[in-house]
Amino acid sequence: MVQRIVPAVLIVLLVVVHAQLWFGRGSVPKVTELQRRLDQQRAANVQARQVNDQLASEVQDLQAGLGMVEEKARTELGMVRPNEIFVRVIEP
Repeated sequence: MVQRIVPAVLIVLLVVVHAQLWFGRGSVPKVTELQRRLDQQRAANVQARQVNDQLASEVQDLQAGLGMVEEKARTELGMVRPNEIFVRVIEP
């Protein structure tokens, strides 16, 4: 009698552990999905960090002098100084 109970209990435990691996909270499909989302978030963070660095550089330039203000006025607003001709060259 005992010889049949021990293997049956072990098989039941094996099935429970295996089911937990495939369908439980920390299952393989869920871990894979979380890893994919983590990779996407890391990529978004890298892009956001680049934008933040560029903005911080612009802020620093604006605080340092008027050179950046003049450049922005020229490129974004097309402003020129008196008696000055502005030519924009667009590269293909």
